[in-house]
Amino acid sequence: MKCIIRPLTLEDEPFLWEMLYQALYVPAGHPAWPREIVQIPEIAHYVNGWGDQGDCGFLASNPVTGESIGAVWLRLLISNNKGYGHIDDNTPELSIAVLPEYRGQGIGTQLLTHLFAASEQSSISLSVSANNPAVRLYRRFGFEVVKSNQESLTMRRC
Repeated sequence: MKCIIRPLTLEDEPFLWEMLYQALYVPAGHPAWPREIVQIPEIAHYVNGWGDQGDCGFLASNPVTGESIGAVWLRLLISNNKGYGHIDDNTPELSIAVLPEYRGQGIGTQLLTHLFAASEQSSISLSVSANNPAVRLYRRFGFEVVKSNQESLTMRRC
């Protein structure tokens, strides 16, 4: 599906909270995370205070219904506010999610293509569950593993 992509605004913060929840990987056969999990400080800072200087992102919407269906965003999380994909204090972290019913239709690819065309960042990092199928998408966009453990990967695109 070819979607409509536009820059995120402050008014999109409620949708970003939904996208943050949707970005949490749930392996097949496991129960969904409780919705309150996004309020845990080490997760919440990916959205809390959205619109700070340096925040950048895009929203995808269904061209027929206008429904918001996905988002991608960058935040620079530093000092005592580091994210799971922190590499250094100059590398913003990427977050991306698409509503479940729209996954597998190329929307993540469209969002990342748009973000990388618009971003002036020379380096971007992310954290992803090692078993998440999205790892293939990130590799296609040039992300490489810089740290790993049994559960997660920290990846960087330079």
